[in-house]
Amino acid sequence: GELLAESIQIARELLKFALKNRRDLEERISGIIKVRNRDKVKELVELLIWAKERILPKLMMSKREIPELLKGLEKKYIKPGASGLLTRGKIEVLPTGRNFYSIDPRSIPTRASWKVGIKMADELLNKYLKEEGKYPESIGMVLWSIDAYRADGEQISQILYLLGAKPVWTETGIVKGVDIIPLKELKRPRIDVTIRTSGIFRDTLPHLIELLDETVQKIASLPEPEEMNFLRKHVLEYIEKEGIFKDQPDIFRKATYRLFSAQPGSYGNGVSLMIASSAWRSMKDLGEIYIERGGYAYGKKVFGRSSHEEFAHQLSKVETIFHKLTSDETDPLDCCCFYDFQGGMYSATKSLKGKEPRIYWGDTRDPQRPQIREMKEEIERIVRTRLLNPEWIEGMKKHGYKGAGDISKRVVRLYGWDASAEVVDDWIFDEVTRTFVLNDENRKFFEENNPWALEEMARRLLEAEKRGIWKADPDVLKGLQDKYLEIEGWLEEKMGDVNGEFQGGNIDVFTKKDIEEWDRNVYFRIDNFLKSKERGR
Repeated sequence: GELLAESIQIARELLKFALKNRRDLEERISGIIKVRNRDKVKELVELLIWAKERILPKLMMSKREIPELLKGLEKKYIKPGASGLLTRGKIEVLPTGRNFYSIDPRSIPTRASWKVGIKMADELLNKYLKEEGKYPESIGMVLWSIDAYRADGEQISQILYLLGAKPVWTETGIVKGVDIIPLKELKRPRIDVTIRTSGIFRDTLPHLIELLDETVQKIASLPEPEEMNFLRKHVLEYIEKEGIFKDQPDIFRKATYRLFSAQPGSYGNGVSLMIASSAWRSMKDLGEIYIERGGYAYGKKVFGRSSHEEFAHQLSKVETIFHKLTSDETDPLDCCCFYDFQGGMYSATKSLKGKEPRIYWGDTRDPQRPQIREMKEEIERIVRTRLLNPEWIEGMKKHGYKGAGDISKRVVRLYGWDASAEVVDDWIFDEVTRTFVLNDENRKFFEENNPWALEEMARRLLEAEKRGIWKADPDVLKGLQDKYLEIEGWLEEKMGDVNGEFQGGNIDVFTKKDIEEWDRNVYFRIDNFLKSKERGR
């Protein structure tokens, strides 16, 4: 942390000097960072000058964001502009405040993203091989459109390479198909991949779904040994499992379903909603809703076909689950969708297998050196660097009501991650409680700016302990219980008389099965009542 802070401070000094004066830049750099390699110093000078002449003017023009927004609201013309990640060197996204357009989807994956995808696939396989002593036969992938539009298809490239295929581009960079990589060149087995796409990916990139589906069918049809082609192995196992139904004309098609999403027109998995409403009793409940919501197959001439059994069959084969991001602008605690998809897949897979799959997170902030971490490691990283970082907390406090709400949401998502994927250690919940509920200064900030955020956070922490997700430190738990009673008391006093229901600290668990049982009881009583009326006539 100290080294990073020092590096940032040095970079700021260099930029300030470069903006003020172009002369003596080499001497200034040598004096600040003690670099003896003159060629490296010259490279840095050229980079600083380039930033001053090319990037700074565009950054200054970005001040027009609000005026351009107002023009849009007045139905006036807004100039178009490219979109993408500035951290990937895409300076064409500047200046901001334009009506942005995305990359040509026909060019996804790009040649550059293909190189990153290969590295990411190798890192993933090497990590699993080191930890388990063998290659994973089947990997579960969460695939969002953000990978295509911001990273040019890095994860799509990764999936293709895991399968043992590579994109074929035209001279203009358009992807026209795939080639199969021979096993001699691949030097490892072909990995089976089950993909849960987001609804936006399904809606906006159907040609990529077809590309991946066609690749799966090609790989499954290769006359290769099963121990070197896990996809083919699992397809043959599925056909064998169907027994007397082998002669069905679409049996091979069903066996090769690997791309699943929500029903057409529907989005999400329902896992985060179940957790938010406390409408679950066990991980099995979360797994069931994940399969129910996501069990629709997509591919070549297949659009939203109900395939829940096939989806469940594929998830039962999954040995590791993967998702990724390309920058630290967002992280797995920024949105409930992250655990809704990846955590939900973990819940479903564990429920079906009776065994925990590995769960990994991909980091391609540096595309030259992609990293694969255990999800538990990634959660710890962002908790230390953000949620429990005093500087981050002070920064959030500057935003008052909104800042308090965002802190609370991140704590609630921690609970969601642990409920669905078992990746949050007890010490994290202990420290979160000490930092935001038991710390007098921070608690006062919540009380003054957003007491409802404090109540929600404390209530979810109590629910985590009650469900056995968090084995709390006894002193921390006692303090949390006492403070929650105080919070609930002065909230009720603050609100005065309330007409209608009021959310208190008691968590009522009401699942789908409870509703079905309630329905049966109601109909039974109505039926008995009608019969008794008839007998009385």
